[in-house]
Amino acid sequence: MTMRLGPNSRDGADWTLPVAFIVAAFFVLLAFETGYAIHDREALADQRKLQEPTMQEAIKLRQQLETLAGKTGTLAADGDEGAKTVVDQMKKQGINITASKQ
Repeated sequence: MTMRLGPNSRDGADWTLPVAFIVAAFFVLLAFETGYAIHDREALADQRKLQEPTMQEAIKLRQQLETLAGKTGTLAADGDEGAKTVVDQMKKQGINITASKQ
């Protein structure tokens, strides 16, 4: 008994078509994920641009706060009772300030 392997035989199954479908699906998935990542990156860049004015205001506010805290520390070091009270309250909250050197 001889067996013939032809295009319709089950023994010598042709795997090229299923493998081609899997490879094509993989590349479609890869392209989709790449496009999605690019879109996300652009959205994050837009959000960063929108936050820039707020960040600049926060930096200015922090500088003003540091100046005020330094001057309060200077007053406390010079003996001002109100400034000493403020510095003590800040220390209780875990905020340490140093006197500004001017």
